[in-house]
Amino acid sequence: MQVKDCMKRNVVSVPSSATIASAAGIILRHRVGVLPVLDEHGKPVGVLQLSDLLSLEFPDFVKLVADVDFVHDFGAVETTRPLPELLAHPVTELMQPMITVGEDSGLLRAYALMIQHNVLDVPVVNASEELVGIASRVDIGTAILSNWSLEAKKP
Repeated sequence: MQVKDCMKRNVVSVPSSATIASAAGIILRHRVGVLPVLDEHGKPVGVLQLSDLLSLEFPDFVKLVADVDFVHDFGAVETTRPLPELLAHPVTELMQPMITVGEDSGLLRAYALMIQHNVLDVPVVNASEELVGIASRVDIGTAILSNWSLEAKKP
């Protein structure tokens, strides 16, 4: 089995010319956790994750503290929002480099790359490097499990 056999083909993406605000709106509307960022030719150039957007809300001290278990409430920080000027910046300022897998990639290879790069979703490209799908760890993991013989063996 290959990645193309289990990937989602209806991929929500954003052009590299989009603003952070418009990308956040797309994530909100489509309830997705990752947006591939595409150049003017439709080729992926980066990825914007929900966590990238939410990092705009986190107070700076979160990065400095090893364990936030002792913080029961962030108080007034809970109601702060990113400034409109920041949300008007291009999505390319917040996007992350991304890994992709080819649609003909084997499932174990794709899953290993996801673990190695600590990503939950991976954009899938064809031989021309065009975005053709997206696969999550769940998509790939359940495809792998579907090949297991799960019948109980009798002693």
